[in-house]
Amino acid sequence: MRFTDVHIPFGLSWTSPFAKWQGPLAEVNSLDLAVDVTGRALEARGLPPEEITEWTLGCTVPQQHAFYGVTGVSRRLGAGEHAGPWISRACATSAAVIEHLATQVQLKAHTTTIGVITDRTSNGPLMLWSSAAGPGGAPVSEHWVLDPMTLDPTTGQSMNDTAENTARDAGYTREQVDEVALLRYEQYAKAQAEGIPAAYTVPVRIPRRRGEDWLEQDHGVFPTTAEGLARLRPVQEGGVVTYGAQTHPADGCAGVVVASGDRARELGRGGVTAQVLATGFARAEPAYMPKAPVPAALRALWDAGLRIEDVDVVTTHNPFAVNDLWFAEQTGFPLERMNPYGSSLVYGHPQGPTGARAVTELVHALHARGGGTGLFTGCAAGDAAGAVVVRVDG
Repeated sequence: MRFTDVHIPFGLSWTSPFAKWQGPLAEVNSLDLAVDVTGRALEARGLPPEEITEWTLGCTVPQQHAFYGVTGVSRRLGAGEHAGPWISRACATSAAVIEHLATQVQLKAHTTTIGVITDRTSNGPLMLWSSAAGPGGAPVSEHWVLDPMTLDPTTGQSMNDTAENTARDAGYTREQVDEVALLRYEQYAKAQAEGIPAAYTVPVRIPRRRGEDWLEQDHGVFPTTAEGLARLRPVQEGGVVTYGAQTHPADGCAGVVVASGDRARELGRGGVTAQVLATGFARAEPAYMPKAPVPAALRALWDAGLRIEDVDVVTTHNPFAVNDLWFAEQTGFPLERMNPYGSSLVYGHPQGPTGARAVTELVHALHARGGGTGLFTGCAAGDAAGAVVVRVDG
């Protein structure tokens, strides 16, 4: 979908630190997390919540009181007159939220909108459905977080299967997969050492019975070396994917303000904005999820009137190192120009907000180089993917 007057004000997108599941955020309701982080992010950036007239919640893991959706977020932040939809598109949720907000702005229904994207994979709900026909009315159950990782009901295969299928189809070796995993970790470590994430990271306040704690950096990132990766056994016998070359579930939230050009220039640091040029969604063949980001990216680029050769920086949601190998091979885009600040392969994947963090990192990477065109693309459950194309001038 193409847009002509839709912008993200520079500085008006952010992320919390991500915490590996069953870590420090395991008992924090993701909606409470989003209210706290979003409120402090907006206050620090000087944008009163009541000036935002379209609110959208991106969330894939139901939480207590989630039935009320984004109304429970906007009202608690003082924007009770305004609300909007709850959008869930698996791991492409952030791209879907940005597309919805961009459409609202493009149609001039709103000039200042926000996506609040949050998820907690820790302690995901156990869903129970009564079965009157079963012996004793025994319920049918599903673990909302765990079960989808091991079974796509349309293919009978797991998410790990999709990575191995793609690697086998392309002929990737274990060494190639490990090299990408190490590259992404080194990029992440370099960005952390240089203090780059401080510009777009909002610390998390963790309420305790007595006082509070703060999470200021990602939790659960494992130090990665070539030797350490080589010692790991593949998840599947005879496969190339290890736990070092795939992401880990996590908890966290992110936010993005989407506005008209005039409004975005008022809000952005130094008047700088990231213009949203297009979004795109696509689906790969069944059980080949890592392939899907390529057609999603090409569709978004086509709508923007661009080619991959016009792109300066790419960020990806890559639950498997295989994803980036396939993208680079199919598009010709260099692996080293992707994910300059690391990726979900390293810092984890809270599902909904992962894409918004990657878009935020994309915008900051483009600004750091003096501007340019950027692409975010990432896969999602069901062999699907979403993509967003942006341009930063200066």
